[in-house]
Amino acid sequence: MVFRRLAVAGVSLAATLQAAVLPLAPTAAAAPQAAQPLHPPLRAISAVDRAAHHTTARTRAAEAPDIDVAKVQAHLTELNAIAARNGGTRKSSGQGYRDSVAYAKAKLQAAGYTVTEQPCTSGCATGAGPNLIAEWPQGDAGKVYMFGSHLDSVGAGPGINDNGSGSAALLETALTLAQQHPAMAARVRFGWWTDEEQGLNGSDFYVGSLSSAERSKIKAYYNFDMIASLNGGYFINHLTSAAAQPMKAYWDSLGLQPEENTEGAGRSDDYSFEQAGIPTSGYAMGASARKTSAQAAKWGGTANRAYDSCYHQSCDTTSNINATGLDRSVDGIAATLWKVAVTDTAPANDFSLTAGPAAGSVDPGASTTSTISTATTSGSAQTVTLSASGAPAGVTVSFSPASVTSGGSSTMTLATTSGAAPGTYPLTVTGTGSVTHTTPYTLTIKGAGGCTAQQLLANGGFENGTTPWTGDTGAIGAHAGQSAHSGSRFAWLGGYGSSATDTLSQSVTVPAGCSKATLTYWLHIDTDETDRTAYDTFKVMVGSTTLTTLSNTDASSGYTQRSLDLSRYAGQRITLTFTATEDSSLQSSFVVDDATLQTG
Repeated sequence: MVFRRLAVAGVSLAATLQAAVLPLAPTAAAAPQAAQPLHPPLRAISAVDRAAHHTTARTRAAEAPDIDVAKVQAHLTELNAIAARNGGTRKSSGQGYRDSVAYAKAKLQAAGYTVTEQPCTSGCATGAGPNLIAEWPQGDAGKVYMFGSHLDSVGAGPGINDNGSGSAALLETALTLAQQHPAMAARVRFGWWTDEEQGLNGSDFYVGSLSSAERSKIKAYYNFDMIASLNGGYFINHLTSAAAQPMKAYWDSLGLQPEENTEGAGRSDDYSFEQAGIPTSGYAMGASARKTSAQAAKWGGTANRAYDSCYHQSCDTTSNINATGLDRSVDGIAATLWKVAVTDTAPANDFSLTAGPAAGSVDPGASTTSTISTATTSGSAQTVTLSASGAPAGVTVSFSPASVTSGGSSTMTLATTSGAAPGTYPLTVTGTGSVTHTTPYTLTIKGAGGCTAQQLLANGGFENGTTPWTGDTGAIGAHAGQSAHSGSRFAWLGGYGSSATDTLSQSVTVPAGCSKATLTYWLHIDTDETDRTAYDTFKVMVGSTTLTTLSNTDASSGYTQRSLDLSRYAGQRITLTFTATEDSSLQSSFVVDDATLQTG
């Protein structure tokens, strides 16, 4: 835990600490004698405490695991050895800190975490090592619960309680989560912070680097700093807050009667998150402040002595660890994590799909690529098959590989022929697994280009089923009561004699090099309306723009060929729509056949 921060609401921390009357820790010479230990030795956990954990606490923790405190202590032993190899310290700017990061990172990567080293590029001490971030890649990515501790020590000692205890507890909790692999309702992200002892600098840099959208995803941050103090108490940050309730419930189940962490307020990394408006809580067992008589009566230990007599000193080694407190803390961390992020019901397997880049330009005859990335957003990883639609003539789209396991990526290659028409074309990339997701990609074929005369509408005579028409495709068929202009099928819009609307749409790309594009269609209108008022209408639209409107007043005995100029849409992807609308009485039928969109 950092000794001071610069300011609190415009008041210096030095003044704040003086007002709080927090005495300094006694010297090593004043420490309790070994004949009268304050707590059980390093590996001795009371039978009563262990039994309580296996009964009441376990059932209240929604099947949270019992974290093996011996494994937490093994991490502390290694952190102590790292400090011993590096001048007795793991300060943020030294090799001891960087070795601590490497130790934790290797274990997290082997367990399957997404692990990132984040260099602190501003605000940190010269030479400070990186933050270490590890995220478990399961659960709702829009709902993140974060658990953090600072990994650095002061220069004067190895920092095994401050803060190897929080760091090791989080590391073993993370490894247990990976081993248990429960169904996740939310994402869990762990952070080990650099340069806390110099002013909360690593966590401050991390929070400052988050976008507002990323900050909003973090539903709570839990901090663990000095959770194994030899003469410690049981303290919770923001004890009465909603974020604190899972932590308090666990310690309450052990009869510990935790108190508010007033000594640590604003002095550890939770403050960086709190300042950004993120709910925070966490465990602590105290630093240089002294235990009261009431606390000693409640928790044991020695009244009027510092919670940690080795705070910020060289004696903060593995001999400075309260194993019972460490065990209660790490099991409470697991209970909290399981409460907020684990679900009893396995969520449906789901994934996300993105294209990077999401647009590309290419000369006719050349090719371009994009990386199609997937991620598991809930449940387990699954096979995702990739495809693309919307490519114009002269463009082929391929994927390598054609299928990926969610979390993997594929290279999409868009190859064009020399005759591909210049223009901008919106494509849709589709990923199909247990569910289907799409992502857009925009392809621009450069050059003015020429124009190859062609007919762009597909199935304009309605003889080949309904594809690719969308909308009220039940209007397409060989219906009794009307006849086709050619062939046997047509689209009969309207004709109900009551309030109704029918639409048929098709999307096409008009090549950029074409100076002329003409829509031609045959339309037969018959009606039971008897006067010359337009009660029932037929519209042709491109997008939201109406190109023409006809009505019951245009009725005739047979088909009439009609044409519209669509040349202004050259180089665009358009949606062409036929819409018939009737009022509440007297039918009007609008029968469409043999539609074409000819370029030239």
